[in-house]
Amino acid sequence: MEHYTQRAAENTRRAKIIIDTLDLHGLWHAIGAEVQQVGSMRMGLLAKHRDLDFHIYSDAIDLRADFEVMGRLAALPGIVRIEYGNLLDTDEACVEWHAWYRDETGDEWQIDLIHIVRGSRYDGYFERVADRIAAALTNERREAILRLKFETPDDLKIMSIEYYQAVIRDGVRTWDEFAAWRQAHPVGGIVEWEP
Repeated sequence: MEHYTQRAAENTRRAKIIIDTLDLHGLWHAIGAEVQQVGSMRMGLLAKHRDLDFHIYSDAIDLRADFEVMGRLAALPGIVRIEYGNLLDTDEACVEWHAWYRDETGDEWQIDLIHIVRGSRYDGYFERVADRIAAALTNERREAILRLKFETPDDLKIMSIEYYQAVIRDGVRTWDEFAAWRQAHPVGGIVEWEP
């Protein structure tokens, strides 16, 4: 199991370099937005899927300013693609940005930048969930989650919250147990669960 923990630590080390290289915090701070790390990296569970998740908060969202920030990001070396989604008129009250960065080794990293209206439904929600999951991790649970993530076939898309819920809440430990758990617990959209 030690190699899974070491691989996750190495991914986290590489991710921090990318975050600093792209100056993700500085880009958003320049327009007065607050940046929070969420997701697997916040919990020390960054495994095979190189996905960096950030929530960005503002009292209001000016789409022109967002496009300016993302234009500056797009001009940086290594950014190979950017996608945009406007969900301001939904319960999520956000703008979704997804960028792909190719590092010096040729590995591609997905960077999810979700710009959320402060005070809306999900303001701080995912930060709280991540912190509660991190607090519920024992060494044995961390190892089980990392093993399942690294054993996941590359062509299978699984939300990280599925691993956490299965392992922490329901005691899943093996790939066969997890596959059966997923069949019994299908997801469709945001999973609102926390330990």
